[in-house]
Amino acid sequence: MAQNLMTPGVYIEEKNAFPGSVVEVATAIPAFVGYTERASKNGKSLVNKPTRITSFADYLELFGAGFNPKFNLEDTQAGDKNTVTIGGKEKTIKYKDNNLVYLFNSIRLFFMNGGGTCYIVSVGTYAGKEGIEIKKDDLLGTSKGENGKPIEGGLLKLAKELEPTMVVIPDAVALGADSYEIYKQMLAHCAKMQNRVAILDVYDGFNSRDDGEDDNIKVFREKIGTEYLSYAAAYYPWLETNIVQKGEITFKNFDESVALSEILPEARAQNLLEAFPKNSDEFKAQLQADRPELSEEQIDGLLPGYIKNKESNHHLGLLATSPTYAALLDEIRAIMNLLPAGAAMAGIFTMVDNSRGVWKAPANVGLNAVVRPAVNITHDQQEDLNVNALSGKSINAIRTFPGVGTLVWGGRTLDGNSLDWRYINVRRTMIMLEQSIKLALRAYVFEPNDANTWVTVKSLISNFLVEKWKQGALAGSSPEDAFDVQIGLGTTMTSLDILEGKMLITVKLAIVRPAEFIVVSFEQQMQKS
Repeated sequence: MAQNLMTPGVYIEEKNAFPGSVVEVATAIPAFVGYTERASKNGKSLVNKPTRITSFADYLELFGAGFNPKFNLEDTQAGDKNTVTIGGKEKTIKYKDNNLVYLFNSIRLFFMNGGGTCYIVSVGTYAGKEGIEIKKDDLLGTSKGENGKPIEGGLLKLAKELEPTMVVIPDAVALGADSYEIYKQMLAHCAKMQNRVAILDVYDGFNSRDDGEDDNIKVFREKIGTEYLSYAAAYYPWLETNIVQKGEITFKNFDESVALSEILPEARAQNLLEAFPKNSDEFKAQLQADRPELSEEQIDGLLPGYIKNKESNHHLGLLATSPTYAALLDEIRAIMNLLPAGAAMAGIFTMVDNSRGVWKAPANVGLNAVVRPAVNITHDQQEDLNVNALSGKSINAIRTFPGVGTLVWGGRTLDGNSLDWRYINVRRTMIMLEQSIKLALRAYVFEPNDANTWVTVKSLISNFLVEKWKQGALAGSSPEDAFDVQIGLGTTMTSLDILEGKMLITVKLAIVRPAEFIVVSFEQQMQKS
């Protein structure tokens, strides 16, 4: 009795009849790290500040639009892709240096596939720039400022955020071989935090596998390392999407070195190119000729809109008069629509979590805004991807099935040979249960380490796990078969443990696993009637 009874009277003492409750933590909140057009809110910079958004509109408001890349035309070499035939000669379309940025279109792909709340960590901006150099140190948060001091940002900054449950860095694949160093750091980060997983893409995942040292899957398995593999899932191949629409690509996506007047063979297109102004002074002169009644100040005010309108009409005119121009733009759009699958999988994880639960494997699910995988994988080709005896590192395949469409056809972590952590839904379910119980038990830190507290804690955990069993997260015909919670002196603790202030709890769980291989046996029997 806590009250000090000194004065005669009637006193009321309320007692809690029920134990505390465990609240399930969110499971589908990815964090994206990369470069954005801008990063500001109310005039304050958001660079290297993890920012929570709930919609694509939020992203546009805070981080702006995508990078408008430039492309070059080069003579085609053996093995080149993205080629077009112009005037009987083959040309290869390639990104201009420092013009390859994946984050914006990956975010679009994420929301198209069921994405919702997420975190954005902008490590740099490209507004007003001709290009943006993707740097490993920027993404990891290990770059240094002008004074030589480290700038904490990128992946490193996410260590202070407890809500994200997935980490995706789409721009990592643009670094080539350095992408594996970023992947290793992502694995270490997730293992240290213990509340999130990494979604990885195979570098060069838009190419089919080759025998020998050029095998992109073999290189991935060799360079990803051997540590913390259960905290990541990798997906192959990349995806051919329709995220970038036709109206987003114009003649302005060609580098200045590309002279369309020397490329387009159509005479009417040549006339349009000859008549089109070459610089802002020529635009201004045309506007003055069209509107002589305007003053100099009025001309300057109307000029940006006039230029934009002229460029739009010029683009439409070239489309109408030059099939070659239309073919070039279609090829550029195809290049820009080739995206790594990680962001789409973050959206699939979110959609499956919200509709079925984190314990449902994020596989056998269709992808939105995807035309086809960049590589067509057959049943036999997937065998080595899914189960690899040599490395034990599983790669989840994305495949196209006739009459069905493009499906995620794998649900394993990189630790594919582990019976404990083979499946990504098992790892993520365990993370959800661990973090939910951990946060609930904070209320009992410094409480008396005695039988009363033990009973309360055991009831708290058991009630939560019964609810998860009812929802289908745990396997078993009864709660007793699905889990077991042990706590107490002589059970999980010794007298010395209590003296040292330790309350030790043991929780055993039977988490549901996916039916990855379904085998149906048929045999004939004798006619009975």
